Parts: sequence; structure tokens; C-alpha cells
Amino acid sequence: MQGKTIAIATLVAGTLDIAAAMITTALHGRSIAGMLQSVASGPFGDWPRTSGWIGAATGLIVHFAIMAVMATAFVAAARLLPRVREWRLLYGAAYGAALYLIMYWIVIPLRWPPNPGTAITPLSVLMPLAIHILLVGIPIAWIATARTARNPAFDFRRGASVPPAG
Repeated sequence: MQGKTIAIATLVAGTLDIAAAMITTALHGRSIAGMLQSVASGPFGDWPRTSGWIGAATGLIVHFAIMAVMATAFVAAARLLPRVREWRLLYGAAYGAALYLIMYWIVIPLRWPPNPGTAITPLSVLMPLAIHILLVGIPIAWIATARTARNPAFDFRRGASVPPAG
């Protein structure tokens, strides 16, 4: 059943995150296809940037593959975290912040070194940090720790403070 939980967390957080990226890209007057091609160029080099919709579709696949790794890591770690159900919002926020730090301060600069003189502004830090906390970390934590009658790991009807049954 963990596979289903990981798949749902991946689809929900991945969709929220890529929607935020698309909106942000459009608000900056940039091409959404170009943004997706850029995502694909991370692992695949420059060919996606000149491959039209195939490069953009590859970027979408890469995005969801990365999100699947993120969801899998939290689901696996959740078994070891004390009181994870009761503190799922805190764990989710911390996980989202950790993912932001890894992606924006390690992964992206290693793949695409910043231009000299590129300014780091409060908005350039706070916006992606908020997106990773609110749209990635918290949804993954919520889905990974929810419960149902059929599956004790999946119940959206109960509040965060309800202890596990049994």
C-alpha cells in the first residue's frame, strides 16, 4: 500500500509544484515550454531545449520523477519519525524547507552555476521556499500520514491529532 501512498503524494505535490512553476513562469513573461525544457536539460543536457514539445514533455516527466523520489523519501522516513501523525504539519514544513535548501542551494547551482553579480533578493528566496513548504512538503507529509478504515495509513476524515488506532 505504500506504493499507492507514494503515487498519490507524487501526483498531488508534483501537480501543485509544477502549477506554481507554470504560474510563476507566465507571470515573468517566460515560456512554460521553455521552463519545462530547462527542467529536462538538468539530467539530459541541452537537447531538450531545442526539441519542442518532446523536450517539454521530457521536463514534465523529469519533474514528476524527482517528486516521486521526494515522496518516497518522506514515506520511508515517516516510519522512523516520532509522533509523525500528530506533528505532520511541522514535519511537512520542515521537509519542504529541507527540499528547498537541497534544490536551490545545492542541485540547481551545481547544474547551472549562477551568473556573477546575480542578486539574491528576499522574494527570490521566500517565494520558492513557501512553494516547497506549502505545496510540496506539507501535502507529502499529510498524504503519507493520513488514515482510512481500509488502510490505516490513509484517512482524510480524521484530524492531525488523532492517534493511530490499536
